Amino acid sequence: MTEAAPHISVLLDEVVEALAAGPGDTIIDGTFGAGGYTRAILATGASVVGFDRDPTVQRFTEGLPTDRFRLIQDRFSRMAEHFEPQSVDGVVLDIGVSSMQLDEAERGFSFMRDGPLDMRMSDTGPTAADLVNGLDQVELARILYVYGEEHASRRIASFIVRRREERPFERTLDLAHVIERALGGRKGAKVHPATRSFQGLRIAVNEELAELEAGLAAAERILKPGGRLAVVSFHSLEDRIVKNYLAERAGRTPGGSRHLPQAPAGAPSSFQLIANKAIAPSEAELAVNPRARSSKLRAARRTDAPIWVAAS
Repeated sequence: MTEAAPHISVLLDEVVEALAAGPGDTIIDGTFGAGGYTRAILATGASVVGFDRDPTVQRFTEGLPTDRFRLIQDRFSRMAEHFEPQSVDGVVLDIGVSSMQLDEAERGFSFMRDGPLDMRMSDTGPTAADLVNGLDQVELARILYVYGEEHASRRIASFIVRRREERPFERTLDLAHVIERALGGRKGAKVHPATRSFQGLRIAVNEELAELEAGLAAAERILKPGGRLAVVSFHSLEDRIVKNYLAERAGRTPGGSRHLPQAPAGAPSSFQLIANKAIAPSEAELAVNPRARSSKLRAARRTDAPIWVAAS
C-alpha cells in the first residue's frame, strides 16, 4: 500500500488551474515532497517529473504511474541541467519547509519537538548546529535579522555566543530555550519567541532564497512558449522575490534582484502574468488546513521572447 502523505498541499486546485495541464504535457514538480501536486497533475493526464533534494521523499512515489512519472533527487535550481531549453509545459514550486519535515523531530526543523539541531533538507552540508556553534556573533545576528526578520537579532546572537562558550548547542529545545530567555520569555505571545530565529537558520542552512532565485531562472530557460509557472510561497522574503521576478519579466517594474540576470531597457517580456495579484487560500481551505494561512500563489505564462541573460 502507498504510505499516507502527512503533508497537505496548499492551494492545490488553484495550482492545477494555473498550470492548465493535460494529456501530452510535461510538468515539473520542483518540490515533490509528499507528492500532493504531482498526484493532482497526473490526474489531468499530464506527465510529471519531480525534483527533491530530500532523500526521504522516495517513499511517497509508491503507486505513481511509472510511464508518466519519475523522481530526480536534486535541487530544483538545477532543472535546466536535466532538461533542454524550452522543453517543458509547466513548472510548480512550493517554497519552504514541508509539514512532514516540521513534524519529524529527528530533522531538527521545529522548536516544538526536541531533536538534533539539523534543519537540512538534504543529508549533506553544514547543519544548524554548525552555524550556531561556529559563526561569529556578527554573522549570526545578520542571518537572524535578514532571513528571520528578527529585530532582536543582536541580543539573541549575544546570548547564543555566551551560552556556547559553556557547551555547544546540539538540540532544538536547548536553542529555543536560550532564545526565549534572550527575549524575556513568552509573556503570553501567540507566536513562540524562537519562530523567527529558527526560520532564519533554516533558510541559511538550505540556502533557500538563492535556491529560489536560481530556480526561477531555470524555469524561465526550460519552459516552452505558453508554458506556465506556478509558485507557492509562505513568507514575505520568498514572495517578494517571486513577485519582483515575475513583475520585472512581465515589464511591470524596472527593478529586480541583484542575483538574477538583468535585461537592457526595452527587452521583450519573457513572462505574462496570469493574475495581477497573489492568490490566497479560501476560508474553506483554511478551515481544513490552518498551515495554509500565510501561503500565496503567483503564476505566469512564458512568452516566446528570449530568456533574460546576465550582461557580459
